[in-house]
Amino acid sequence: MTSSATRPPASPGGYPQERHGRGFMAFASILLFVIGAFNVIYGIAAIGGSNVFVGNAHYVIGNLRAWGWVTLILGIAQLAAAWGVMGGNQLARWFGVAVIGLNAIGQMFATPGYPLWSLTIIALDVVALYGLCIYGSRQNMTA
Repeated sequence: MTSSATRPPASPGGYPQERHGRGFMAFASILLFVIGAFNVIYGIAAIGGSNVFVGNAHYVIGNLRAWGWVTLILGIAQLAAAWGVMGGNQLARWFGVAVIGLNAIGQMFATPGYPLWSLTIIALDVVALYGLCIYGSRQNMTA
């Protein structure tokens, strides 16, 4: 019985099929870590009542301090999810998807405090969410 060394089928980019999208998955996990770090900083600043936020802003629910706590908690959860995603854990990937979705919704509510920043974080959330959902297959996580 002879065996021949065969290569896995190549994707359109020329990479073996099981590694297709692995770079974007790494990018998404690092982006999740960066967003989490930004949210921790934002949350601490909002809780402390920093002067960088819009004064006398009117929120639909709560106030700046309340959204600071929400953002801080989501930031810590994002850091934990990023750590797990970088380790190749599928459960952490889905936890990251949930936390990113909640963060995008939370940033919509926190928009009155710092509008441009909230919109920037929402855009980054969408990119990270795309990477985790599209390229987060088991083959890309463990290859």
